[in-house]
Amino acid sequence: MNHLEKEKSPYLIQHRENPVDWYPWGAAAFQKAKEENKPVFLSVGYSTCHWCHVMAHESFEDEEVATILNRDFISIKVDREERPDVDAVYMNVCQLLTGSGGWPLTVFLTPEQKPFFAGTYFPKKSRYGRPGLIELLKHVAILWKKDSEALVRDGERIADAAAGNEEFLPGTPDASLLDQGFAFFLNQYDQKWGGFGAAPKFPTPHNLLFLLQYSLFRQEESSKNMVENTLDAMERGGICDQIGGGFSRYSTDDSWLVPHFEKMLYDNALLALAYLEAYQMTGKERYADVVQRTLDYLLRDLAETEGGFASGQDADSDGVEGKYYVFTPDEICELFGKEKGKAFCRRYDITREGNFEGKSIPNRILRGEAPLADDSPELQRLREYRRKRTRLHKDDKVLLSWNGWAIAAFARAGKVLGELRYQDAARQCQDFIAKNMTNENGRLSLRWREGEAAYDGQLDDYAVYVFALLELYDATLEASYLAQAVFYACQMKEWFEDSEHGGYFQTAFDSEKLIARPKETYDGALPSGNSVAGLVWLRLAHYTGEVEHQEAADRQLHFLAGSCKRSSAGHSFALLALQQALSPFRELICCSASDLPKDFLEYLAAHSFPNLTVIRKTPENADLLAEIAPFTREYPIPNEGTAYYLCCDGTCQAPETDWQKLLKKCENIGVDG
Repeated sequence: MNHLEKEKSPYLIQHRENPVDWYPWGAAAFQKAKEENKPVFLSVGYSTCHWCHVMAHESFEDEEVATILNRDFISIKVDREERPDVDAVYMNVCQLLTGSGGWPLTVFLTPEQKPFFAGTYFPKKSRYGRPGLIELLKHVAILWKKDSEALVRDGERIADAAAGNEEFLPGTPDASLLDQGFAFFLNQYDQKWGGFGAAPKFPTPHNLLFLLQYSLFRQEESSKNMVENTLDAMERGGICDQIGGGFSRYSTDDSWLVPHFEKMLYDNALLALAYLEAYQMTGKERYADVVQRTLDYLLRDLAETEGGFASGQDADSDGVEGKYYVFTPDEICELFGKEKGKAFCRRYDITREGNFEGKSIPNRILRGEAPLADDSPELQRLREYRRKRTRLHKDDKVLLSWNGWAIAAFARAGKVLGELRYQDAARQCQDFIAKNMTNENGRLSLRWREGEAAYDGQLDDYAVYVFALLELYDATLEASYLAQAVFYACQMKEWFEDSEHGGYFQTAFDSEKLIARPKETYDGALPSGNSVAGLVWLRLAHYTGEVEHQEAADRQLHFLAGSCKRSSAGHSFALLALQQALSPFRELICCSASDLPKDFLEYLAAHSFPNLTVIRKTPENADLLAEIAPFTREYPIPNEGTAYYLCCDGTCQAPETDWQKLLKKCENIGVDG
């Protein structure tokens, strides 16, 4: 047993029994390196990473590799999902040195945490021009023994480059930035298969969310068409689990057929939001169906009994990538009988030739038939069959930011689809975070597993959690969620904002000091915390009317405009925030002594009203609302019925008591969905 025996991370647990004497990231490992004058071997990965498993099986379970590591190095294992700050710092180093990055991440450090070499996957021995880990370890060990001072100087120089604060010049939020973003996606668009660029293709749902809103902003039909074609192609492909719902991380081919099979909580939550937005804009039921299959997958396979959601599921089963998801015609016919089996195989393209290593990934690309109902006997039986056939590893740690995206998706789906069970799931998840991942001072934790909350929350945790609370408020109109959103946004500003250069750091001012303090603006697989912060401050400013919140929004939106001006690529969620800032904003205050009319709420849920915030004031919540949104004090509550106050870009209309007349007024000023 190495030094990982007390760790809770599923990724670190996978390495407990390695012959490598792994340490977790911490002072003990670096002190040991100083005492023994050894370099540090840093390996960063995550539990559902296929190539992390490959490197582990090839090298870290190997006695020959372990002997070298244990003799000449102090070895540290890091779960990038638990320590995104450590990962961000050294991934930046890898990209500086090699021009690319990825996982597993391999870095050699001095005992002072200064990096002098970085790369990603290395086979055990040299292969096809790629250096082998054994050769690399031996070479570094010799260099360290011969002239460690030279490597230390290299480390100092590289660390200085990594810590050099990028100059973040603010910009002016301007519609031309949105147009540049649209032009970028138009140029990258795959007209045949949807998506953007060549394989490997990632869904990147926030790109789709931006383009959907851009289609409204500019009345640009081609923007919406790109999104619909992409959503349709993904849903028919193998990247979408046709049997159990949910989506894999990315497709290895242009047609979305062969995925990299790991399924992540954040991808599926964000994709649910994208399909839900498409449903609201188009009214096409197939998009609502995808939302339900995706969220039902999360409830069935990733929901933890305490209320949170696990991080994801592995690509491998029994050490074989994709084994869990592929079938043969014989299997299907044996399960359903010959005739039903053949019909099922035709629908889902399960053939004797196969489309993945001799077996078939179910898909509907060629025939384009509608899928069987999710609760059909065939799909239920096949789900049970494959569950018994082989085991699929689940990373059961609960990550706050990823759960924030899940809360947002379930809350919005509960409202739009009228599914109370989705709203209940959102409430339960938020309640889990409040009880298990929040300390006595209200500070958030990044990770929870097996009864333990660990690591102070970082920017993404706060920004996404505020976003989730706002979605819960929008879905329920319960003022307590809005109050919590304000509380955590103010914490975020206090602990993370760079008051000198703009934007927000990834870590709080009192966090562990690394060789650099990252400030991420890139919207990659996930929207950056900075982009989400811009959007939530904007929404809070309109919900509360507070000047302080508007000033925070203005600072952050100007910061994001500067990032977008440098490059439209990788800033789609930032562009989404800017787009909302540049669009007319409406506030609707509903003052009522009783419940709001059911048909009014159903109408709001069924239609897309961009940039419309709704506040419900009642005798029960009036005092709390007055604290967080002082302007609401002046709005009287009628003795019976509801009074509706609609304001548009700072101009308020006369109150209405008939919500249908109110909607006519909305149509006249262009607010209708």
